[in-house]
Amino acid sequence: MPLRADIFDLGGLRLSAGEGRRLELHVAIAPLRLAGEHYRVVPDPVPVHLDISRTTGEGYVLRLRFQASLSGPCMRCLAPAAPRFDVDAREVSQPGSDDEELTSPYVVAGVLDLRAWARDALALSLPPTLLCRADCAGLCPVCGIDLNAGAPDHAHEPKPDVRWSKLSELRFD
Repeated sequence: MPLRADIFDLGGLRLSAGEGRRLELHVAIAPLRLAGEHYRVVPDPVPVHLDISRTTGEGYVLRLRFQASLSGPCMRCLAPAAPRFDVDAREVSQPGSDDEELTSPYVVAGVLDLRAWARDALALSLPPTLLCRADCAGLCPVCGIDLNAGAPDHAHEPKPDVRWSKLSELRFD
């Protein structure tokens, strides 16, 4: 089993400028809270591929790749959902640079916060809604029946328009 690493000392690799290394690690990713619901990351810990390349000076170019599922309720029908996501994230850390593009918030004093980076990268790769399946029909807004399991012709009589309610008081004798 590859090493579990929530933080990683980049200086410990002793890479020279232009040299790189590919590592296979496991990272524990904290659960996510989306739309008021909790979603657990599966598997726990997540196997990741970390590519590290040394730049000139004290900098690094980093690439993180992994696959993970989020386990929790479907945002349309509330049934259990576990959609799978492919994550491919890149970071550049060039200490001493004035350019924000070259300063990674995940690298401080040569130490990579792999857990925070993996969680943020996963969160950024998510679609707007997490569904149990792509064609999830959700719940009926009137009666709450699961439209995925219900009859395809499920419908309700439309409520009368309240603006016309006074007409019902008219009597023709």
